[in-house]
Amino acid sequence: MAGEGLAAPYMAAIEFWYEFGSTYSYPAVMRIEKLAAQAGVELRWRPFLLGPIFQTLGWSDSPFNIFAAKGRYMWRDLTRICETEGLPLKLPPAKFPQNGLKAARLALAGEKEGWTPAFTRAVFTANYAGQKDISEDATLRAILDALGVDAEAALTAANTPENKDALRRQTEEAASRGLFGAPSFTIGDELFWGNDRLEAALTWAKAHS
Repeated sequence: MAGEGLAAPYMAAIEFWYEFGSTYSYPAVMRIEKLAAQAGVELRWRPFLLGPIFQTLGWSDSPFNIFAAKGRYMWRDLTRICETEGLPLKLPPAKFPQNGLKAARLALAGEKEGWTPAFTRAVFTANYAGQKDISEDATLRAILDALGVDAEAALTAANTPENKDALRRQTEEAASRGLFGAPSFTIGDELFWGNDRLEAALTWAKAHS
């Protein structure tokens, strides 16, 4: 039989959990697709919200704001990472972290049509390189237009009760699977946290497919 015995293009899979306000999600978003393809690992993009999870931990804000020393370290560390990866970095113009709710709803709505990865990269670039307010409809419309996506249709789909519920369930799933920060990577029940664990997560996915 033709093709019998041939391996599928992807034999392993990884779920990529990210938050649009998350600083360390920025370099992960910009490099994961290429690395996953090189590793032969199927990739699923899973936008979610960290705010509800932080609340369950007793935090009313990002830990990078609550703990000043941690915040100073993070920005310097992110600067070093972006320099190494050749990524531009400018502090967001709005209060950190920016509100990524609308962007997350759009990213989830775009999954079926396949524009979620490109949209996600564009939003992170707007946030951490372009100093745009990603909570504004005008910013998101401009991104969708640049990608050739019907902005009106996308925004309508993103704001349906069904899509809003889907994002809520996705965030609840993240919490139930033990996620406490972003970016996170899951392979089955195995959890890896942080941009610096991306390569380890891909290696695990290949070894345990």
